Amino acid sequence: MQVAMRRKITRHGLEVTALGLGCAAFGGLYRDAPLADARAALQAAWDRGIRYFDAAPMYGLGRAEHILGDFLREVASPASEAVVSTKVGRLMVAPRPGRPVTVAPRNPFDSGWVNGLNFVEVFDYSHDGIMRSFDDSQQRLGRPEIDLIFLHDIGRVTHGARHESHWQDLKSGGFRALEELRSAGVIKGFGLGVNETAVIDAAMDQADLDCCLLAGRYSLLDREGAALLDKAARRGVAIVAGGVFNSGILAGGDAKFNYADAPPDVVQRVQRLQSICASHGVPLGAAAIQFPLRHPGVTSVVVGARTARTINTSADWFETQVPDALWADLEDAGL
Repeated sequence: MQVAMRRKITRHGLEVTALGLGCAAFGGLYRDAPLADARAALQAAWDRGIRYFDAAPMYGLGRAEHILGDFLREVASPASEAVVSTKVGRLMVAPRPGRPVTVAPRNPFDSGWVNGLNFVEVFDYSHDGIMRSFDDSQQRLGRPEIDLIFLHDIGRVTHGARHESHWQDLKSGGFRALEELRSAGVIKGFGLGVNETAVIDAAMDQADLDCCLLAGRYSLLDREGAALLDKAARRGVAIVAGGVFNSGILAGGDAKFNYADAPPDVVQRVQRLQSICASHGVPLGAAAIQFPLRHPGVTSVVVGARTARTINTSADWFETQVPDALWADLEDAGL
């Protein structure tokens, strides 16, 4: 499978490369993210043919959008080939005298940022909040038009008791804001960017979604998203699969699973997966990165990287020939 292969992601013809680069690591996820490393990773991704880049205001509290925007504006050529998605639902606010900021409790998918910018995130899924979030991302990215917008981290697991209030804001105005942006042509599509399946399912019944980014819920370790992918395919809603390494454990690096230290049973499952892959001469990372695209509802896979070496490794894995016998053996083993 070729990294640069283009696949349609909206009903209006927008295409993305089959492999995309997620920019969370550039915000300082888990550890420091030097600027030189981030720029080298972006250059390596561009050199390998990757033209789809996903960011979010959350990543480094604005830092990742700045880094991506600078690269696409000042270095990438031709920059018009790039497709960019970012997210709305969080505002980056600087506390000041007379303007106290209420900080929401950290949700289970938020590991914090080692070298993020000095802002506080405030959730806002209202019409005006979505519009302000979009305006802020335009400035950080330096792009008047942004191809795709995902509503970020809306969901009951993320917000707990606050979910109903956020969901009501989204239904009463947030979806309308995104429809207005799409109608005006400043975005080419919108959907959700979440770690939860139920909220995408509900959103498909509330709005005319183009595509959604589902992180960590359709991987070698987690098949929760299978039924949702089937429904999305029937509805014509493209799915971008993120978190295919489940926070790193399937990539052979950090022993993280879904943003936390991996429990022993998950470590054991990964060891079994690795053993079967090795028997076919295939790196576990190659199976992990290619598995989601076996579902017809998945349009692209987005991987994170903090260095040129890691994105080149992911690109190599993506282009590794994986025999059908490997998938059969994984299924036979109940994996």
